Amino acid sequence: MALLLGVDTGGTYTDAVIIRDERDVIASAKALTTRQDLAIGVGGAVQAVLAQSGIAAGDIALASLSTTLATNALVEGQGGRVALIYIGFRESDLEKHGLLDALKGDPSVVLDGGHNHAGGEAAPLDENGLRAFLAAHGAGVGGFAVASQFATRNPAHELRAMALVAEITGRPVSASHQLSAKLNGPKRAMTAVLNARLIGMIDRLIGRAEDTLSDLGVTAPLMVVRGDGALISSAQARERPIETILSGPAASIVGARWMTGADLALVSDIGGTTTDVALLKDGRPAIDPAGARVGPYRTMVEAVAMRTTGLGGDSEVHFLTEGLHGGVVLGPRRVLPISLVAVDAPEVVHRALDSQLRSTLPSEHDGRFVRAVAGQTMEGIGTREQALLDRIGDAVHPLGDVLRSRIEHGALKRLIERGLVQVAGVTPSDASHVLGTAEAWDAEAAEKALTLFGRRRTGSGDRLANDPAMMAKIIVDQLEQQTALALLETAFAEEEVGYGLEPDVLARHVLMQRGLGGHSELVRLETGLAVPVIGLGASAGTYYPAVGTRLGCEMILPEHAGVANAIGAVVGRVTMREVGTVTSPSEGKFRVHLTEGPQDFGNEDEALASLETVLRKRALSAAQAAGAEDIQISVTQDVRTAHVESRDVFVEAEITVEASGRPRVAS
Repeated sequence: MALLLGVDTGGTYTDAVIIRDERDVIASAKALTTRQDLAIGVGGAVQAVLAQSGIAAGDIALASLSTTLATNALVEGQGGRVALIYIGFRESDLEKHGLLDALKGDPSVVLDGGHNHAGGEAAPLDENGLRAFLAAHGAGVGGFAVASQFATRNPAHELRAMALVAEITGRPVSASHQLSAKLNGPKRAMTAVLNARLIGMIDRLIGRAEDTLSDLGVTAPLMVVRGDGALISSAQARERPIETILSGPAASIVGARWMTGADLALVSDIGGTTTDVALLKDGRPAIDPAGARVGPYRTMVEAVAMRTTGLGGDSEVHFLTEGLHGGVVLGPRRVLPISLVAVDAPEVVHRALDSQLRSTLPSEHDGRFVRAVAGQTMEGIGTREQALLDRIGDAVHPLGDVLRSRIEHGALKRLIERGLVQVAGVTPSDASHVLGTAEAWDAEAAEKALTLFGRRRTGSGDRLANDPAMMAKIIVDQLEQQTALALLETAFAEEEVGYGLEPDVLARHVLMQRGLGGHSELVRLETGLAVPVIGLGASAGTYYPAVGTRLGCEMILPEHAGVANAIGAVVGRVTMREVGTVTSPSEGKFRVHLTEGPQDFGNEDEALASLETVLRKRALSAAQAAGAEDIQISVTQDVRTAHVESRDVFVEAEITVEASGRPRVAS
């Protein structure tokens, strides 16, 4: 009998499950995610599930972790401070391809160097410029990203830059050719920047999780879920944390299939920060060929084809000032629910809310609080940010008591983006406490905060809501509406029929929305989803039945929907893919592009065989390092030719080797 432990760290809750022989869930538990030290939440969930099951920690044969930490960080614009070394490209590429937005003011340098499409050096690497940049910025960042032109054809300049970074700064470095074998330098650069930004965060999570499991007596090896649903070792995840984006959502897809056996369905997982929607077809999730998209960023990471929206139980509620009737919109940023922060600091929160309710001069900061997040790295923060942090200290404060001038709003925003500060405000979780569909936290504080929110005046001069229950209903209705739109957008994106409009436009189109309401006058319109929806997440049972009604579809809510991610974390397989390319720079010459540099052959078959041998060895070694056993290897070749003067001429070939097996369990 094998006992498997699955853990998922979400934005609000950390879940744990124990599964016996990959067949039965014998126990599940939740604990609050503790951002200041994620190990506290992990330990709480694991202790609870062990106690519930009566199983000794030493009997666990395999532990696996999925996490939305990387996804949430990118959606919310958080992470460590990094620097980009951009070799062989133009300065204008930084803005053109969105790299400046991704850097968020972090330093970058554009240097001479790089290679051509055949792997030949286009220009010598500007080492003097690189050394000067490292000397100037090495102490002010947590890591470096390196991207060189055509590095997947010849990584020599990236390798040299990595060596200099290590020699001069000692900081971790993410090289684009190690994260993707595909062309498209700017996109590889984006992937390297995001990887560098996540390294410290994911490293701390995995390290603390391993320490916590060890302290509890769990001696089994720890696996981590990758963005495509496959499992990797904790060491591999620490080196390439970017591969854990969409880890939690991918695990939820694996868990949904395991729980329901569904072959065709939309899977929608609502967490505290995001709603993730994917299509399950023939029992399998599709892999996004263009690379994972999270928030505004498109990466080159292989991941489940999924639409991630900044919409969850802890999404910030914004007041809409346009129009006569007013309204609200949710997300994309997560805030601490008032009902939750009131549990941590009841006297501060209730005293402030009571004072604000008595005031006849409403403030934009009413019902909002702020606190610092301990244990975060502080590289590169400015004097204004440091002064604000010092003022906040280690206590919870009403936001209006901390911000003393308009200029400090920018400092607060930067601290939030760095993950150094959390803001509390009104969320759907608070609305659920007011309506009685949730009761974990402080419902009285939620009522006061929603009363304050409802006092805002619409364009007609009326209050947005006359009482907290009415305000709560407005918020929940909006959550259901935005969830329905997210599902429709995914469905339209997956449709093979072209409509000539983008999925988000189609989902919001007046005919689509009228059809959902059953419009029937001179024209009868009926629209909706034609496939079932599997609703996952702790709050799915609260919100999703109404979403199914809106969309006219079957809503499946599995028994263990609230811990689907933790289930998927431990029932997946180890899968390692290695991809390589053969080109023909001139007639009769076949060039194999390897990490060590290009190698030339005089025969096509020899070149392909040599590349396949190298890729097989790498994929097998990576799968073994991840802890796989009974490994199976599959090979696919994509050889592209051109028909010239009545004969086929070799142009390029791509070989993909996949090594897959179940993770080895401890005896």
